Amino acid sequence: MPEKPIGILGGTFDPVHNAHLALAHAALDRLGLGAVLWIPAGQPPHRSTPRAAATDRLAMVQAAIADEPRFLLDASEVGSQATSYTVHTLARLRQQQGPARPLVLLMGADAFLGLPGWHRWREIFDLAHIAVATRPGFPLNDFTAPLLEEFASRRLHIGGDPAHCRLASADFSIAPAGNIATFELVAGTVSATAVRGLIAAHAPEAALAPLLPPAVLDYIHQHSLYGH
Repeated sequence: MPEKPIGILGGTFDPVHNAHLALAHAALDRLGLGAVLWIPAGQPPHRSTPRAAATDRLAMVQAAIADEPRFLLDASEVGSQATSYTVHTLARLRQQQGPARPLVLLMGADAFLGLPGWHRWREIFDLAHIAVATRPGFPLNDFTAPLLEEFASRRLHIGGDPAHCRLASADFSIAPAGNIATFELVAGTVSATAVRGLIAAHAPEAALAPLLPPAVLDYIHQHSLYGH
């Protein structure tokens, strides 16, 4: 039996928060994934240098995912001083996983709409599928022309007539790479920037608890991260 698709969730995770976990759980439930591989970035190309040290960000992700055996941690890049380009990450994973196993890059709608600004972005489709998490009532729009072309030609459909069928919620096993699907994420949004601001402002536990996994909040307290 072919191996199940593996989801790829990268980010600075500065800190990892409940929206990250909600996205990963929804992807497991709706996309037929065998696992989600979490990859903390070292030096992200589109963001400033992470506030927390690599060792702390790695430890926080490890704490956040410890209770889900289908969540796996890849520590290959978090300590690197090289820029963490997604296309390089996927090329490394494709070499590790072989040519046949489906890889599914997980991302939010905002990140997907900015995809044409990514390094060698079209090559991503040669290496992986893309699954885009959307919020109910907020369908994808505002495409740039190049991304609209890719979305229209690569999106997965269910049914015979693409004009009347919904986007697929699952089967990435049809190919190792190259397709796009969306899935709804009902959970509210959480901003790592906002979380860091609350911690720096000494927000009460009641304000932070809904935003962060308990183990991550404990780690932040114990190591006095983000100006707490």
